[in-house]
Amino acid sequence: MQGSITVGPYRSSIATFTRSLEPSLRAALRIDESMVLVTEALVSACAALTDSSDTRPWQEKIEDCFADFDEEKLEKTLKAFIEVCEADEPKNWLEKFKNANYKKFVERLLGAAQFRLLVNAVMEDGAVVALAIRRAVRALMPFAVAWGDALSLMTKEQLKTANRMDVLAINAVQVVVSIDGFLGEKLLSTLPMEVTTATESDLTGWTPDGIDDLVLQFRTLVTEASAKRVERANSPLVRKIRGARDALAHSEDGISQAANSLIELIDRIMREAFPPDTVLAWIDGNLPDEPGLTYFKDGQRAPTKRAEALCFVYGGGPVVPRDANQYDTGEGPTFLHDVVALGLTSARNKLQKLKHADKGTPQEREQLMAVLSALEGALMLGLTIGSMSAEPAPPLELPAV
Repeated sequence: MQGSITVGPYRSSIATFTRSLEPSLRAALRIDESMVLVTEALVSACAALTDSSDTRPWQEKIEDCFADFDEEKLEKTLKAFIEVCEADEPKNWLEKFKNANYKKFVERLLGAAQFRLLVNAVMEDGAVVALAIRRAVRALMPFAVAWGDALSLMTKEQLKTANRMDVLAINAVQVVVSIDGFLGEKLLSTLPMEVTTATESDLTGWTPDGIDDLVLQFRTLVTEASAKRVERANSPLVRKIRGARDALAHSEDGISQAANSLIELIDRIMREAFPPDTVLAWIDGNLPDEPGLTYFKDGQRAPTKRAEALCFVYGGGPVVPRDANQYDTGEGPTFLHDVVALGLTSARNKLQKLKHADKGTPQEREQLMAVLSALEGALMLGLTIGSMSAEPAPPLELPAV
């Protein structure tokens, strides 16, 4: 597996350095070509993804990193990646590199000048990877806010399904903020970030004014992202969200009008994507033993709101079998799909109650705004997860000519 995967300006300092060493030195350091190749792939991909001057979609950037690979070389690289990761080689090497005795051994082996070059290479590649990780973590914040908002309407009784309350006790926003703070304090501050494309905002801590202000900022992004995803799924329904906000702002009967608009939004976006007959077929094919998904209406079997929400969150795709663990029995819908579907149905139930609000009190408006935030969060998560879960469309069959 010889050859570099570097493309254009993207290159790994570690890979460049280690390939300049004599094979005997690399063997003494226990650095084989597979490990070099994996390091080069990782750093090149991180550099490509964090290149702000390249405005192409991330998929195209990654494709460029492997543009010179034929099928055989790509297969070998993937095999090497799996082998290296399964053996924990990068982790083991980094742990050894932190050890004072090992560093002395490497310095004696390479000499002081070469050792400094190796240290610099590790720091430079570390900076590239650290920047990619920080941006990835920060990209999760809208989803963390959406998750928290979607959970906010549910009672403990609703969340006790499958005994998974211990997972729900985690504050997703706080977790993201904590990881981001650790990256800033322990990694980015110690690495040569000037060799990367890091901006001032990348290097600036997030919470000088506290988490509450941060959540408000990202909730605006959730609102925008939710509207865009609703528009892609069913563009006329975007007016329902905007109409609800306009009713709250300008109408004396705004709470009732907004609640009605949002209920219609929930019902139509799910039923127009997956009509009742489609939902029933999906249940029979994926969750035939799951309770509470069907009922009889006028002698006809019909899906419940939870069933409609689950089919919607799965994008009509398959419920993939999985291994059981302490949080998941391995049966029925996954924890993530179940909670997002529950968020949609809980929002609808709250809206049904607020639909009859006739006092127009500040408390009622505050309740509706909370439901709207929860609904936007659940829709953003549901449409995102559904698009990933949905089965790919079959190829288009053209008529014979």
